Amino acid sequence: MKRAVFPGSFDPITLGHVDIIERAIPLFDEIIIAIGVNADKKYLWSLEDRMQYIKATFSGEKSIKVKTYSGLTVDFCTAESARFILRGLRNTSDFNYEQSIAQTNAGLAGIESVFIMCAPKYSNISSSIVRDVYRNDGDISGLVPPAVKR
Repeated sequence: MKRAVFPGSFDPITLGHVDIIERAIPLFDEIIIAIGVNADKKYLWSLEDRMQYIKATFSGEKSIKVKTYSGLTVDFCTAESARFILRGLRNTSDFNYEQSIAQTNAGLAGIESVFIMCAPKYSNISSSIVRDVYRNDGDISGLVPPAVKR
């Protein structure tokens, strides 16, 4: 089985994330959307809300699972028998950042990273931008899937 882990905080999930996941579905038998839990990080949306948003967004897709984890992503991949980490790229800065992480993950556990470029219309969207817009009472409806509460 070709299983991939798509890790992130998903605070919140954005249309950019959805784009990457939808385009990766034909490549893998199963994609685990893995919400990383970091006790030192302050999240805007609760873990339960983030899980619900993702589950609702992909409710009709049987190959999508949603789980949480803490610690190293490669350890989670190994525990889940996933040989691939799925990552989205918006620009060359993302690639430069992700490249060293991918090489480290391959060296640590033999986990391969698969990169998908987001569609140009989503290249400006990040969870941090969504949080900033939301905190300032802006309209996030064009940045997130309908499941995310506004």
